Amino acid sequence: MADDKKLTTRKADFSAWYNEVVLRSELADYSPVRGCMVIRPNGYGIWERMQRTLDDMFKATGHQNAYFPLFIPESFLRKEAEHVEGFAPEVAVVTHAGGKKLEEALIVRPTSETIIYSMFAKWVQSYRDLPLLINQWANVVRWEMRTRLFLRTTEFLWQEGHTAHATHDEAEVEARKMLGVYRDFMEGYIAMPVITGQKTDAERFAGALRTYCVEAMMQDNKALQAGTSHNLGQNFAKAFDLKFQTEAGGTDYAWNTSWGVTTRMVGGLVMTHGDDNGIVVPPLLAPIELVIVPIYRNDEERTNVLEAANRIAGLLGAWDRRESSRLRVHIDARDGMKPGAKYYEWEMRGIPLRLELGPRDLAANQGVLVRRDTRAKRPVSLNTLGEDVAETLSAMQRDMLAAALDRREANSIRTAITYDRFREIMAGDGAFVYAGWCGDPACEAAVKEETKATIRCIPDEEFRSAEAPTTCLRCGGVSTNEALWAKAY
Repeated sequence: MADDKKLTTRKADFSAWYNEVVLRSELADYSPVRGCMVIRPNGYGIWERMQRTLDDMFKATGHQNAYFPLFIPESFLRKEAEHVEGFAPEVAVVTHAGGKKLEEALIVRPTSETIIYSMFAKWVQSYRDLPLLINQWANVVRWEMRTRLFLRTTEFLWQEGHTAHATHDEAEVEARKMLGVYRDFMEGYIAMPVITGQKTDAERFAGALRTYCVEAMMQDNKALQAGTSHNLGQNFAKAFDLKFQTEAGGTDYAWNTSWGVTTRMVGGLVMTHGDDNGIVVPPLLAPIELVIVPIYRNDEERTNVLEAANRIAGLLGAWDRRESSRLRVHIDARDGMKPGAKYYEWEMRGIPLRLELGPRDLAANQGVLVRRDTRAKRPVSLNTLGEDVAETLSAMQRDMLAAALDRREANSIRTAITYDRFREIMAGDGAFVYAGWCGDPACEAAVKEETKATIRCIPDEEFRSAEAPTTCLRCGGVSTNEALWAKAY
């Protein structure tokens, strides 16, 4: 890592800290194409682990993977009026190919509802063909004006689930179920606590009946929409003639859902757990769980310490702590680099554990284990190293979630506040504010205009305040909903 200059601190400038830490931890780099990014091996390794875990979770709920084309006929996008209106400003359009102007322009997919449901219409004839549960891992393009690595880029990687059902209620169960899968993954693997709820009509996905979301608090008290799940109703089915013969003998349009998460989750991981020394990767998602740093002063010590390090790495790599998983171990055997410089680099990259191993340690049959999140050091016996490492990794995973949850709750406001006080909070450090809303889109839009804060969601029951607010945050009228308000990425 060439840049030894200290990171900008989170307190001094959170945005600058984020950009610096993503670049210097080698998660990603800027592409020659404006608004795009190159995901480097460190970042892609995290994404791979996210992808593999989620893929297993999707398959466990009955979904199958497929792949659909990158290019979508322009006429497809126009078949669902609300959908085309929602995405028109963001689409990239191909008008020429093969040296000629195309008869019909092609859209570079911003999302795949249209082309997928046109195919579903070919595959579904009877209620016996339902439910149809499909997932796609792909890239999409949305022509963003303001971009930031991982959080908002012109091209990004994601998964998009698409399903067809016989009834509205079955689709609703599916949309909520997949929202639950996202929550389980984000809290269980990213160690990022989330709030689930329903988007307002102003924030609803273009063409959906209802949009559900998972919202997480970043360390600057802004919200990150980390994933969404949509009950699409029959809107797309009607646009693409996706009909089926019912069990009673009639015909009906299918009910669809779609749901997705993106590489934005990597950015969420960074902003949830990173510190002024770099990123901190939750153990379950770390491409490397333990780095061994040999310490030596001469060739003889080097030989002995490296021999021990390789033996330890071999044993730990074969040590089974979660049935189908092995410890992921790396030895930093680079010459010409002092141990302190190696510590700095691995801390910047967020590797959960470091084992310092020198001649004195070997003589005492021990090593020094260092946690990345707390930076706590302790000697550990080489005889019980596998158990100690596994227990420490599990504790770190739990502690990171608990710390993020404590931070969120410490920066959440549930007591009644005036609108003037709300404006002060949003102009200052920010917060998650639970407050009443009269249901009028005009109030919602005014708050966004005046404070840049939005209704992140109407929280699900388990996240609502013990006493429901009775008045609207802005107009003072009767509250019809408790809303979660915050600035967001």
